[in-house]
Amino acid sequence: MINVSMKAMLEAGVHFGHQTRRWNPKMGKFIFGERNSIHIIDLQKTVKEIKKVYTFVRDSAAEGKSFLFVGTKKQAQEILKVEAERCGAAYVSEKWLGGTLTNFATLRKSVKRLEELERWEADGIFGVLSKKEVSRLSKEMNRLKKVLSGIRKLEKLPEVMFVIDPVEEDLAVAEARRLRIPIVAVCDTDCDPDLIDHPIPGNDDAARSIKLFCGIIADAVVEGRALHESKQKAPTVEEAEQSMLQTDETAADASQQDQDAAAQQPEEVS
Repeated sequence: MINVSMKAMLEAGVHFGHQTRRWNPKMGKFIFGERNSIHIIDLQKTVKEIKKVYTFVRDSAAEGKSFLFVGTKKQAQEILKVEAERCGAAYVSEKWLGGTLTNFATLRKSVKRLEELERWEADGIFGVLSKKEVSRLSKEMNRLKKVLSGIRKLEKLPEVMFVIDPVEEDLAVAEARRLRIPIVAVCDTDCDPDLIDHPIPGNDDAARSIKLFCGIIADAVVEGRALHESKQKAPTVEEAEQSMLQTDETAADASQQDQDAAAQQPEEVS
């Protein structure tokens, strides 16, 4: 359940937008006003939107859907990585590789190549190669690790994407839109909210604001996945009816056995 106060948002600087000259007019409905040539975001609307987003993310996770967190700007990288790992989501915190979503088969080939290089290193194959060849392969492996570490376990396309700063991550947004993957994004005053399925108006530059939003989305995923697991463990109506039927049949068999046993008892001689 979401628990975020206006005070927490103020302390995180969620209300600070960009300079007024950098604004996107489509964000006007989320802007409270301006101060010292800086747009101020209406936090009442932020609270309203984050509650709707939380419900969407939680319900999506409860349905067993997969998530991809995206945030490659410096102040977002570590925060996003930690929160994505906490809720078990895939993530991209380094450079977005063109075709990550739209050319997913090629991405999987890169993952296979990384696994191959790691296997060679573990099996000692690097030890019989020349220093020049080892250096080349090591550089390739480290480069692949850097860009694939958060998505190497992504076996299929994500079903929901969460983005910090859709202006910065325009390539990721374009690919998700092309594939009709729902997008949740923290949108600052320079963003176009029409490109986002579930926009959250807020500061997408300040580390504390980024941490707040990443934490909320991760909490929603965690809660939803707990609901999904409980549903998986709970028997369906059909399973419950089948279990009751088997119980009734077992009881009937036991009763018949008792009757048969009683019939076979010798009569008492008076």
